[in-house]
Amino acid sequence: MAKPRPLYRFYERRLAAGLDPARLPKHVGVLVDGNRRWAKQCGASTAAGHAAGAEKIVEFLGWCQELRIEVVTLYILSTENLKRPAAELDPLLEIISDLLDTLTETGVYRVQPVGALELLPPRLAERLAELREHTAANPGPHLNIAVGYGGRQEIVDAVREVLTGALDAGQDLRELAERLSVEDISQHLYTRGQPDPDLLIRTSGEQRLSGFLMWQSAYSEYYFCEALWPDFRRVDFLRALRDYSSRQRRFGG
Repeated sequence: MAKPRPLYRFYERRLAAGLDPARLPKHVGVLVDGNRRWAKQCGASTAAGHAAGAEKIVEFLGWCQELRIEVVTLYILSTENLKRPAAELDPLLEIISDLLDTLTETGVYRVQPVGALELLPPRLAERLAELREHTAANPGPHLNIAVGYGGRQEIVDAVREVLTGALDAGQDLRELAERLSVEDISQHLYTRGQPDPDLLIRTSGEQRLSGFLMWQSAYSEYYFCEALWPDFRRVDFLRALRDYSSRQRRFGG
């Protein structure tokens, strides 16, 4: 990786120095998009693009740690991605597994899998479950790894848990329907107990969320970046944080 030019480093330092820690987001979600397009532009294989994306994730998490971002959610693999041909999917799953090993070795992040683990290959699902247990005592940030994730599926799973819990408790479903609240659903999401994301970032120029944290992002701020994920720079992240800190957030207003 080429070293930043002096002028670039100066600009980056100015951006960082201008950020008010009190106005930084506590929870940042990122749709890490653009690995395949990056590979195509570079004349590399799709697997090479995903590998470059995994390296960028490790670098990005270092930035979050420096800036004391408390919770990070990374959208890495959707339920739709699981339908891709094996020739593309298998190398991607291997890259994700290697990424999990790297995160374990840091001894920093508290990792939580976010998604329908039952849809994943058993070994990867087991690896994610093990990682959650083995990193629970790490200092943080808290890192949600969205693998096999779909926003609609998350809401369906939450409602299913509410219903089955009521049935197991012998409750009347009509009574449940009458008193069902937003909080009842929130308490059964994959991210239960966590603050909703303050800022959602999507790379690659696409301006849509693709079902990412549909429920939790009701009052989130969005930032769309043209850079493909492997090309996403610290200065791009600092610009996103500067933009976020300049906004007047309105929760339902």
